[in-house]
Amino acid sequence: MAKKKAAVEDPPAPKTDPFPIVGVGASAGGIEAFLELLRALPQKPGFAMVYILHHDGRTESALAQVVQHATNIPVVRLDGPRDVEIERDRIYVAEGNTNVTIFEGRLRSMRVPKTDGGTSPIDTFLLSLAEEEHGRAIGVILSGSASDGAMGMKMIRSEGGITFAQDETAQFKGMPEAAQEAGGVDYTLRPSNIAAELVRIARSDYFSKVAREAKLPDNDLQKIFSILESSFDVDFTHYKPSTVQRRIQRRMALQRIEALSDYVEFLKANPNEPALLYADILIRVTGFFRDPEVFVALRGIAAELLKGRNEDDPLRIWVPGCASGEEVYSIAMTLMEVMQESNTFSRIQIFGTDLSDAAVDRARFGVYSEAAIADVSPERLNRFFTRFDGGYRIAKPVRECCIFARQNITKDPPFSRLDLISCRNVMIYLGQVLQQRVMGIFHYALRPSGYLLLGTSETIGTFGELFNPVDRKHKIYQKKNGVSRPTLQFQPMLPHERGVRIIPERELAVPSNVFREADRVLLSRYTPPGVLINEDLEILQFRGRTSQFLEPAPGIATFNLLKMAREGLLAELRAAVQAARKTERPIRREGVRIANPRGVTTVTLEVIPFVTQTQERCFIILFDEAAAEDEQPAKKTAGKKKAAKGAKEETEPSRQGARLKRELEATREYLQSIIEEQEAMNEELRSANEEIQSSNEELQSTNEELETAKEELQSSNEELMTLNEELENRNSELAEVNNDLVNLLASVDIPILMLDAGLRIRRFNPSAQKVLNLIPTDAGRSINDLKLSFDLKDLDQLILEVVENLETREIEVSDRNGRWYTLRVRPYKTAEKKIDGAVLVLIDITHLKKP
Repeated sequence: MAKKKAAVEDPPAPKTDPFPIVGVGASAGGIEAFLELLRALPQKPGFAMVYILHHDGRTESALAQVVQHATNIPVVRLDGPRDVEIERDRIYVAEGNTNVTIFEGRLRSMRVPKTDGGTSPIDTFLLSLAEEEHGRAIGVILSGSASDGAMGMKMIRSEGGITFAQDETAQFKGMPEAAQEAGGVDYTLRPSNIAAELVRIARSDYFSKVAREAKLPDNDLQKIFSILESSFDVDFTHYKPSTVQRRIQRRMALQRIEALSDYVEFLKANPNEPALLYADILIRVTGFFRDPEVFVALRGIAAELLKGRNEDDPLRIWVPGCASGEEVYSIAMTLMEVMQESNTFSRIQIFGTDLSDAAVDRARFGVYSEAAIADVSPERLNRFFTRFDGGYRIAKPVRECCIFARQNITKDPPFSRLDLISCRNVMIYLGQVLQQRVMGIFHYALRPSGYLLLGTSETIGTFGELFNPVDRKHKIYQKKNGVSRPTLQFQPMLPHERGVRIIPERELAVPSNVFREADRVLLSRYTPPGVLINEDLEILQFRGRTSQFLEPAPGIATFNLLKMAREGLLAELRAAVQAARKTERPIRREGVRIANPRGVTTVTLEVIPFVTQTQERCFIILFDEAAAEDEQPAKKTAGKKKAAKGAKEETEPSRQGARLKRELEATREYLQSIIEEQEAMNEELRSANEEIQSSNEELQSTNEELETAKEELQSSNEELMTLNEELENRNSELAEVNNDLVNLLASVDIPILMLDAGLRIRRFNPSAQKVLNLIPTDAGRSINDLKLSFDLKDLDQLILEVVENLETREIEVSDRNGRWYTLRVRPYKTAEKKIDGAVLVLIDITHLKKP
């Protein structure tokens, strides 16, 4: 076979580095598109490709041979039960009636029975590819009808992979358009351009092991988080780092950007990019009745919740992270089925919330493609869906019990008094800090014995003190009552509050006017060494050199005056301060002996009390040093007189005794004052303690009530806002429907008259107004009170028979002008299949009566 010329030169393919795997799906017209893609690939593109063709497989095909003729890349045929190790630079082609999946790096193919095309082999492979390869998966959808592959493409994109769809060059646009409508397409290109992008992405760092495991710079990440927070009021700092970083790397690969700093600048320069990144981070795959066994378990929980419930107590359910609403509607359908089976009735309120406005709007509209409802049984499809604009819309009774709104569960007030919270595949995106906060919110929002449903990959982890496991397999838990939980603070910290400096307590406790007042007092007297202290004897300021009188105490650092006093100073200092505090006058103590490293120093101690402008009592302690005494006098010369020596020996003990007596008196005075104060203080403390205990109990009770009231008010406010938003949307829908009805009636040239159950005129169109001689004010009047333009006896009886028998009646009538009409009377049915009146239609048959 002749060698084909590669459109792109071969890249250097590392053998040890993981390589991307490309899944290509196509149907009618897809072979030509796939061959165009292959011709644009080099012989060694750097990835493996699996081609799945959606067809019935009733006839044998030579698809693998056709593909091999178009490329030099080795082609491997997948037919029947095979287990093949997937390799780089290979193309694997699945033949008809073959389902292919990937597991642990191996392709597994299996023959399936021949069908009329009802299977989804493309979705089967793409879903397994996304689950196995995550961010290394690439999906491509080429020409084809129907919608096979749409869900697989969305799953690949949600796992961090990259997706392509053929543009308007597709011969059949059903499959590419279905993938785009499902939100699963990054690029829309012609096949040859898809090939070029595949080669570029395979060569980029996005799929390399080093790039995947490397941690992005924190500085640039914080800049990105700030941009997103300023645009969407969502802080991704505490979201799961690996997920967020991978989504950022994905956007960089799509925009052909290598450095994160360059991507930060790109975000700033392109207003649309933050929204695209935000949507990428929030993308979440969901579906109707996903994990069917979970909904089987949920039926038992629903039956338990419905027991003994009256109509005035609605069943309240919250689905945070609802995405496009499939989970919410699935729960609503399940509840309706359970109520029908158990012959019970209760109002249902299901709140679906999400961070994405686009997802909430889509969920509220309730319209889904055929691919989205692939897992819905025919019975449910007939009961809960209606055909709408090429897809399916949720029936009105189901939509009316579901309320959707945007909400950030990590900081916005939650709903309250809930019976069930279904939070599936949301916690896996949150870091530990946010998980702890969200679990506390869920515990608060649930009623006593309410239930919590988590995803298959999630668990309550370390929050077992808040919930009891009910069904470990399906991750259903029940609220524990009587356990403590953190107080919920729904008001986020303001941006300007995050950089507030923490001022030391000492700095806060010492206003600057204390220093000014101290300076004024000292300047009016003299300025020996001293310290400034407060009421608690804490030193606020050292003035002059005080090391001879004070020294740091061993142990924990402290500025307490008494703990820093040197030996000999403590008793006199404490007594002087106590006397100054009691008398509020300066106290002076002379001849105080202090032991210091230089020997013994005699000082005069003075304590001066004063009050600051802020009514704070402070003291200035002054140390006035006297001449130092020599504790070891020099030896007297032998020539001194004996009388002088005797006098000296007699004077020394007297001085010692006087000093000790003075110290004893000071100690006695201090102890007496301490005893008096202690007795008074004990009495006051006893009384105060009783009051404090009583007040503490009251405050605790009041605080709990206030916290509960605050949380309930915040929750109620959030719920009212959500309900208001839903009502506004429904009002808009009703206004639109009313406009459509008015225009429809005005454009129909057939007289139509609508009556309510009491035979009062509900509505009529302009043709009826003209033929029946009606005026606008006739609306609301009984038809028996009107004089119509034709004579018909027992018209009211005829209408009542139609309403009672639920059958349409037709009679011929003529008006006063000789014109003949067929009068058709049929029951008026509401959306709930109730009969609420009748509809009268007049069809002109005058031309049939003419001879």
